[in-house]
Amino acid sequence: MFSHIMIGANDMHASKTFYDAVLGTLGISPGMTDDKGRVFYRSKTGVFGITRPINGEPACAANGGTIGFAADSPEAADAWHAAGLVNGGTACEDPPGIREGGVVKLYIAYLRDPAGNKICALKRID
Repeated sequence: MFSHIMIGANDMHASKTFYDAVLGTLGISPGMTDDKGRVFYRSKTGVFGITRPINGEPACAANGGTIGFAADSPEAADAWHAAGLVNGGTACEDPPGIREGGVVKLYIAYLRDPAGNKICALKRID
Protein backbone atom coordinates (compact mmCIF):
# COMPACT_ATOMS: atom_id res chain seq x y z
CA MET A 1 0.00 0.00 0.00
CA PHE A 2 2.75 2.47 0.85
CA SER A 3 5.78 3.33 -1.24
CA HIS A 4 7.44 5.43 1.46
CA ILE A 5 6.95 7.45 4.62
CA MET A 6 8.65 10.84 5.09
CA ILE A 7 8.71 12.78 8.36
CA GLY A 8 10.08 16.16 9.32
CA ALA A 9 13.18 16.77 11.41
CA ASN A 10 14.63 19.97 12.86
CA ASP A 11 18.12 18.64 13.61
CA MET A 12 19.09 16.30 10.78
CA HIS A 13 22.26 15.12 12.52
CA ALA A 14 20.41 14.19 15.73
CA SER A 15 17.61 12.53 13.78
CA LYS A 16 20.00 10.54 11.56
CA THR A 17 21.95 9.38 14.63
CA PHE A 18 18.69 8.31 16.28
CA TYR A 19 17.26 6.48 13.25
CA ASP A 20 20.59 4.85 12.34
CA ALA A 21 20.59 3.36 15.86
CA VAL A 22 16.94 2.27 16.18
CA LEU A 23 16.55 1.01 12.63
CA GLY A 24 19.94 -0.70 12.84
CA THR A 25 18.53 -2.92 15.62
CA LEU A 26 15.92 -4.07 13.07
CA GLY A 27 18.54 -4.94 10.46
CA ILE A 28 18.21 -1.78 8.35
CA SER A 29 21.41 -0.17 7.04
CA PRO A 30 22.34 3.40 8.04
CA GLY A 31 20.48 6.11 6.15
CA MET A 32 21.86 7.61 2.96
CA THR A 33 21.83 11.40 2.61
CA ASP A 34 20.84 12.78 -0.79
CA ASP A 35 21.95 16.05 -2.42
CA LYS A 36 19.02 17.90 -0.78
CA GLY A 37 20.04 16.81 2.72
CA ARG A 38 17.23 14.28 3.10
CA VAL A 39 18.05 10.92 4.66
CA PHE A 40 16.53 7.68 3.34
CA TYR A 41 16.42 4.19 4.84
CA ARG A 42 15.59 1.41 2.39
CA SER A 43 14.38 -2.11 3.02
CA LYS A 44 12.69 -4.79 0.93
CA THR A 45 9.32 -3.58 2.23
CA GLY A 46 9.61 0.18 1.77
CA VAL A 47 11.46 3.45 2.25
CA PHE A 48 11.51 5.69 5.32
CA GLY A 49 12.84 9.24 5.05
CA ILE A 50 13.58 12.27 7.21
CA THR A 51 13.82 15.83 5.95
CA ARG A 52 13.71 19.43 7.02
CA PRO A 53 10.27 20.76 6.04
CA ILE A 54 10.28 22.17 2.50
CA ASN A 55 8.33 25.27 3.58
CA GLY A 56 11.10 26.31 5.99
CA GLU A 57 8.86 26.08 9.05
CA PRO A 58 9.88 23.95 12.06
CA ALA A 59 9.05 20.26 11.92
CA CYS A 60 6.32 19.18 14.32
CA ALA A 61 4.86 15.83 15.34
CA ALA A 62 1.43 14.71 14.18
CA ASN A 63 -1.11 14.70 17.01
CA GLY A 64 -2.52 11.17 16.99
CA GLY A 65 -0.05 9.91 14.40
CA THR A 66 2.24 6.92 14.93
CA ILE A 67 4.65 5.20 12.56
CA GLY A 68 5.20 1.52 13.28
CA PHE A 69 8.31 -0.47 12.41
CA ALA A 70 8.11 -4.26 12.20
CA ALA A 71 10.24 -6.17 14.70
CA ASP A 72 11.13 -9.85 14.29
CA SER A 73 10.78 -10.57 18.01
CA PRO A 74 9.96 -8.98 21.37
CA GLU A 75 13.72 -8.92 22.03
CA ALA A 76 14.28 -6.93 18.82
CA ALA A 77 11.59 -4.45 19.93
CA ASP A 78 13.32 -4.12 23.31
CA ALA A 79 16.71 -3.53 21.62
CA TRP A 80 15.06 -0.93 19.35
CA HIS A 81 13.59 0.86 22.39
CA ALA A 82 16.89 0.80 24.30
CA ALA A 83 18.83 2.13 21.29
CA GLY A 84 16.31 4.93 20.90
CA LEU A 85 16.61 6.03 24.52
CA VAL A 86 20.42 6.12 24.30
CA ASN A 87 20.33 8.10 21.02
CA GLY A 88 18.05 11.02 21.83
CA GLY A 89 14.59 9.44 21.91
CA THR A 90 12.16 9.66 24.80
CA ALA A 91 9.84 7.01 26.17
CA CYS A 92 6.12 7.48 25.72
CA GLU A 93 3.00 5.39 26.27
CA ASP A 94 3.36 2.33 28.50
CA PRO A 95 6.70 0.49 28.81
CA PRO A 96 7.45 -2.08 26.10
CA GLY A 97 5.27 -5.15 26.47
CA ILE A 98 2.31 -7.19 25.32
CA ARG A 99 -0.92 -5.41 24.41
CA GLU A 100 -4.11 -7.33 23.76
CA GLY A 101 -7.33 -6.18 22.14
CA GLY A 102 -10.00 -8.55 20.89
CA VAL A 103 -8.23 -11.29 18.95
CA VAL A 104 -5.02 -9.28 18.50
CA LYS A 105 -1.95 -9.80 20.66
CA LEU A 106 1.04 -7.51 20.05
CA TYR A 107 4.41 -6.87 21.60
CA ILE A 108 4.98 -3.14 21.18
CA ALA A 109 7.45 -0.46 22.26
CA TYR A 110 6.85 3.28 21.80
CA LEU A 111 9.26 6.22 21.53
CA ARG A 112 9.31 9.82 20.44
CA ASP A 113 12.16 10.72 18.10
CA PRO A 114 14.29 13.89 18.51
CA ALA A 115 11.65 15.94 16.60
CA GLY A 116 8.78 14.55 18.72
CA ASN A 117 7.37 12.10 16.16
CA LYS A 118 5.73 9.09 17.81
CA ILE A 119 7.08 5.78 16.54
CA CYS A 120 6.87 2.17 17.64
CA ALA A 121 8.42 -1.23 17.08
CA LEU A 122 5.82 -3.99 16.85
CA LYS A 123 5.82 -7.78 16.75
CA ARG A 124 2.50 -9.54 16.19
CA ILE A 125 2.21 -12.49 18.56
CA ASP A 126 0.60 -15.59 17.03
